[in-house]
Amino acid sequence: MNTCGFIDAAVEESVQAIGEALAENGKVIVTGCLGARTGAGGESWVRGIHPAVLAVTGPDATDQVLDAVHTHLARPHEPFFDLLPPAGVKLTPRHYAYLKIAEGCNQSCSFCVIPSMRGKLVSRPIGEVVREAERLVQQGVRELLIVSQDTGAYGVDVRGRTDFVNGRPVRTGIQDLATELGRLGVWVRLHYIYPYPHIAQLTDLMAQGIILPYLDVPFQHAHPRVLRLMRRPASAERNMDRIAAWRAVCPGLSIRSTFIAGFPGETESEFEYLIEFLKQAQLDRVGCFAYSPVQGAAANDLPEPIPEPVREARRARLMQVQAEISRCRLAARVGTVQRVLIDQALPGGGIGRTGCEAPEIDGVVRVSATGPLQIGAFYDVRIVDSDEHDLSAVMVKSRSGSQLAESASTGSDPVHGGAR
Repeated sequence: MNTCGFIDAAVEESVQAIGEALAENGKVIVTGCLGARTGAGGESWVRGIHPAVLAVTGPDATDQVLDAVHTHLARPHEPFFDLLPPAGVKLTPRHYAYLKIAEGCNQSCSFCVIPSMRGKLVSRPIGEVVREAERLVQQGVRELLIVSQDTGAYGVDVRGRTDFVNGRPVRTGIQDLATELGRLGVWVRLHYIYPYPHIAQLTDLMAQGIILPYLDVPFQHAHPRVLRLMRRPASAERNMDRIAAWRAVCPGLSIRSTFIAGFPGETESEFEYLIEFLKQAQLDRVGCFAYSPVQGAAANDLPEPIPEPVREARRARLMQVQAEISRCRLAARVGTVQRVLIDQALPGGGIGRTGCEAPEIDGVVRVSATGPLQIGAFYDVRIVDSDEHDLSAVMVKSRSGSQLAESASTGSDPVHGGAR
């Protein structure tokens, strides 16, 4: 069982899932963030609730998990699993993959306990990351989703140390990594970017079509006092200026963010300030969470906690405002021609995404065609309708009256179309 220990709701879900697994077969190994939690005497917190589990490890403990598995279940020789591909077994569809570039975080946000669970930032060598990306592309991946706890800080812990990519010296940094991944001819999407000043350099790469014009930036709030209570980094109160600067460089930029409503001490006027920020920022995609206490988080000790009904009401109000913003922004795309990557084939077309939509967390594009579309292929479509979350489109036909699926291996530009 891989667990989460970030917020109380996730802890409860993990504990329940462990109990269900124990009831199913009685042999359970627990790993993940909740496995790292200890009780007052240093003993495993999970074992205190479920003493029957066979083993408990923390996050990213692959070797320890395998050791525990083999201790309780001898590993037989299995040719099928012993002949794994170089990039391992993916749990995502064949055409996209998550690429983790670092572990841990150097920030000290008051609502978060990730640094205590996963430690300080540790960046993977850039040569190793690029080699993994190359293997994924060779196996058919057409979209790389770049993730870590603090993607924009990649390389800070090693002070930009030089590594080698295909024999070339390359600095370890997020801009250098994005440039290298952009050479692979697939979609490159960045997630979990703090609004550091140097992120403006990434929008240059987006404007050039090297990586997708998409930023996943967890702003969390807008009011300066609340941001200080949250201990958010990077002078977060200047975010409106940053958004304007990013869009000036890359007008087609799509921005996704998350916010916390009902943070301890948040006044009604400060929440209204956040609502006004949303109206001015006109973000493309937004998620909002009602504040939830996290065991061990500094925010638990802040005065004036907000009652749960008020937190939930504020979350609902924020999402109602964002729904109208999203509806208007999607409506503005009606009539445009966009490139989509197909995730699901249907008898009369398929469901896909443009470069502005990440899988599972953003909306989709429902494409009408004369037959099923090819999963993992790029198509040009014309947007014909929209709602609060999704788009509808029809195929753009060539002069011959048809359109062939275009794979990432053709050497064309999957971001904008046409020859590189």
